[in-house]
Amino acid sequence: GNANDLGGRHSVPALRAGRCRAGPARGICTGTSRSPLPQFGCNTIEMAHMPDESPSPQRILLVTGLSGAGKSTALQVLEDLGWEALDNFPIRMLGSLVDSGDNTLPVAIGFDSRTRGFVPAEIIALCKQLEARDDVELTTLFIDCGSTELERRYNETRRLHPMARGRPVLDGIKAERELLEPLRRWADIVVDTTTYATNQLQQVVRERFADDTERHMTITISSFGFARGMPPLADLLFDMRFLDNPHWVPGLRELTGLDAPVAEHIAADPAFTPAFDRIIDLLREVMPRYAAQGRSYLNIAFGCTGGRHRSVFSAERAAEALREAGFSPTVIHRNLGSRPADP
Repeated sequence: GNANDLGGRHSVPALRAGRCRAGPARGICTGTSRSPLPQFGCNTIEMAHMPDESPSPQRILLVTGLSGAGKSTALQVLEDLGWEALDNFPIRMLGSLVDSGDNTLPVAIGFDSRTRGFVPAEIIALCKQLEARDDVELTTLFIDCGSTELERRYNETRRLHPMARGRPVLDGIKAERELLEPLRRWADIVVDTTTYATNQLQQVVRERFADDTERHMTITISSFGFARGMPPLADLLFDMRFLDNPHWVPGLRELTGLDAPVAEHIAADPAFTPAFDRIIDLLREVMPRYAAQGRSYLNIAFGCTGGRHRSVFSAERAAEALREAGFSPTVIHRNLGSRPADP
């Protein structure tokens, strides 16, 4: 009933081993292999070339655990990853949900001791039935947490524990832990959030359940003019006004940073290359870290006085450098069509 009873899983989510799943969809303990078929006369059947027309199994993730451990946070992340998230779903209706036939999206179902019809033994029996089906890929995630930490969280938020019933919070935690222990033992994955901040749990869920194609961060690089106001959204902002201003060069004022003469003028500034290289090195260093923290959007802004010359050229060069580094930024020039502005 305390943090020392949790099997020491404090920093790395634990994958429960030793339970063989039914069906080849899970890729565990299938033990199958193709054997050559006998030949009859001149006719040979090539089983290996027969197309597999069976539909993809319905992916279902059951998310449960101790109240206050982080189930709602996990469901929110799963929803952001493209899962259909259902919280406090009547678990006895799980079979009907599977039989509905709509398996276009993976489904994450949250339930705990407050859910109607919550009987761990019956839930495990239902899971066993579903796991025996070839059209279902079922995984159970249990969110755990040390009793002392849970007590601290409830005291801090002043919320009532659902099983305390007028008694101290710790009594409710103990009662719920005993009730959920069969599910904890049954679960495929156990995540202990005792030492986790919210963003750490979010990162663990993303790492385990995000498809590779979904792990991306939308990057926008914009140029703007300080004379026309700061951009409302900018995570990283670089002021390029230390560079020589093409606005004062005859023949360049009416051009923009997209034009070759302006680009050549800015690139020839002795301050440009060393400063710009440092900016790109910084971006290459921090962008993967932003992505690892679960950022969906990153806005990078380059500013100059009028937003038509130095910032435009810098934004374009930065986008080119980041594409070479494997990123796919979108470029927006906010003030490109504005009239030239005096410093």
